Amino acid sequence: MHDSTHAVREGQRIVLVHGLLNADWWLRPLAARLHAQGFQTELFGYASVLDGPERAVPRLIERLRREPTDALVGHSLGGLIALEALRAAPELAVARVVCLGSPLRGSLTARNLAALPWARPLLGRSAPLLRGGLERWEGAAEVGVVAGDRARGMGRLFARFEGGSDGTVGLDETRLPGLTDHCIVHSSHTGLVLSAAAVRQTAHFLRHGRFEYAVETPAV
Repeated sequence: MHDSTHAVREGQRIVLVHGLLNADWWLRPLAARLHAQGFQTELFGYASVLDGPERAVPRLIERLRREPTDALVGHSLGGLIALEALRAAPELAVARVVCLGSPLRGSLTARNLAALPWARPLLGRSAPLLRGGLERWEGAAEVGVVAGDRARGMGRLFARFEGGSDGTVGLDETRLPGLTDHCIVHSSHTGLVLSAAAVRQTAHFLRHGRFEYAVETPAV
């Protein structure tokens, strides 16, 4: 996709949204790296288990209305929260969204956890959105997904994916109809917030509305 008229340039405001069982401080390293790329970065925190999307989405909408923001970057559940906010408030002037390892089509890991009485509380009020995901993206914002293909982490204990995965989220789960672009980097699910490649891809999408490459080339 070619550069659009609502490009997010250096100096523009970006809000980062964390995922399940995390807090806003978890994304500080990612925020610092994007700041080094020239963007103004801010963090949005919410109680993913106790509050979930029912409270997080309205709070995010309120913040975006109060503090106009050019783009959102969400890790895992955070990407779903970001898209739900824009879907509920399409008038928000958010140009682009980058989702890092977000199970936009729904999470097999979450569905399997929900089936275990002892593990179900880990999902809390975020369970329905994580289990079901979205059908497609039809909003005005351009949406890109950075997915990982290194199957490492605790997620492997609860789900077996037919295709590639980042250990928690399957690659197929990150491919939502209506996306602007999609790319794959060599990272685990948690590692996406620390991945230099993910940062480069995110910054490129924020500037140009497309990723630099579809699949990361292995280091020689």
